[in-house]
Amino acid sequence: MTSAPWRSLWELRFPALKDEMDKLFEDFFGRAGFPSITEGGWLPAVDVHETKKDVFVILDLPAVNPKEVSISIVDNRLTIKGERKKEEETKEENYYKSERLYGTFQRVVQLPAEVVGDKAKATYKDGVLKITVPKSQKAVPKEIKVEVE
Repeated sequence: MTSAPWRSLWELRFPALKDEMDKLFEDFFGRAGFPSITEGGWLPAVDVHETKKDVFVILDLPAVNPKEVSISIVDNRLTIKGERKKEEETKEENYYKSERLYGTFQRVVQLPAEVVGDKAKATYKDGVLKITVPKSQKAVPKEIKVEVE
């Protein structure tokens, strides 16, 4: 039995309407804000947070070889590309359900502050990619103490 990728009712019954809605949101909010699942095979979950000095981007990338992940920063937009490869199927097994998604992915994240992209660092542990990007000194708030006389 050959397994087919899982598709939602929305994708099966209303593909033209879904495409129109995706285009409407992309035109209004921009592509970085609402990535479409049709851009790749799947989209990894992402968290973005910041401190006074750094911006952190964390992605769930289980079963992805970190050596095959591409990370770039251009104009405070972080782009992460990669692929989750499907394991070799055995001919003897019959699949009853297959919900795990495979294929290429691309996430573009608009960073919340000006950053120094060439000082970014990335680590991968237990299927989680963590990217740390220092903020530009222009973006770091400077506190000035007021002396009381």
